[in-house]
Amino acid sequence: MFPAYDAAVEERLELAHSAAARLRANIETVVIGKPDQIRLVLTALACRGHVLLEDVPGTAKTVLARALAGSIEGSVSTRIQCTPDLQPTDVTGLTVYDQREREFRFRAGPVFGNVLLVDEINRAMPKTQSALLEAMAEGQVTVDGVTHELPSPFFLLATENPIEQEGTFPLPEAQLDRFFLRTALGYPDLEQELSIVEGQLGGHPLDDLKPVVADTDVDALQEAVEEVYVDPLLRRWTIELVRATRSLDFVELGASVRGSLALERAARALALIEGRDHAEPEDVERLFVPVVLHRLVLTPEYLAEDEPTAEEVARRVWEAALAAAPRPAPQWETARPAAAHEVS
Repeated sequence: MFPAYDAAVEERLELAHSAAARLRANIETVVIGKPDQIRLVLTALACRGHVLLEDVPGTAKTVLARALAGSIEGSVSTRIQCTPDLQPTDVTGLTVYDQREREFRFRAGPVFGNVLLVDEINRAMPKTQSALLEAMAEGQVTVDGVTHELPSPFFLLATENPIEQEGTFPLPEAQLDRFFLRTALGYPDLEQELSIVEGQLGGHPLDDLKPVVADTDVDALQEAVEEVYVDPLLRRWTIELVRATRSLDFVELGASVRGSLALERAARALALIEGRDHAEPEDVERLFVPVVLHRLVLTPEYLAEDEPTAEEVARRVWEAALAAAPRPAPQWETARPAAAHEVS
């Protein structure tokens, strides 16, 4: 049942749709052949969430972060290359003594950027990884007992290399749960790779990228997520899907309530990114794996006996959750008169 028409809400949604469309089109001029992944990243941005990209080197992860920052007027892009000797203060910044002024001053670290790329986050020590938790969850960092607010917008995009695990420190489950979604860019196909090579013959496309939105447009996009309509039947289904992960025999620890909140909000944001004022079941289906899968802990027996690939795990979790919580079938005979009555 759709809510009554509101002209102010409609205007806010149209502004958000326009900002999202400009961002998508601008980034796609640089990151070739990855429209679905770009939508996911913008979905996380609209939800004030953060993204974990698990992918091999050379798949445009850095380019994506720089393209996003370059598309927002006045946005600052920063980067942290994680290594085992990286210290927490290398991320957050530190307080130094200014001899000229004879006082302590805070020197901000790279976390004080609008779009932060944390490259190979699993190569940093756990203490350094945890320094990012407050920034991701609260939009602030605390150094020497003093809290410093991060700029707005603040968006963190972290990467992991899945093929080299020696000398790495896997993210604990509690920290993985802090990421709004996890996805991968993957290699382009032949025609896309040819287009990438030809597009860089005269220089990198990032050099010509211009801002297409202001930071106020990003704020409006994030606020407009609240205005997207989600039918109660669809909202219940998203929760049922997440709850189903807690009873699967090959899952040791299912998704928490944070997973339910993220999936419902992501469905609204994806609808907004695609120019709609309402979420659909297809949004939930497309988002279930990137939003929920990394929040699960699989049983050691399943991992040891079957040795499943990431794709096999994703497919089995989705199929099992869908079997436990089938897609809802609305009763249109009763829903239509009610909707007509409310609109009038």
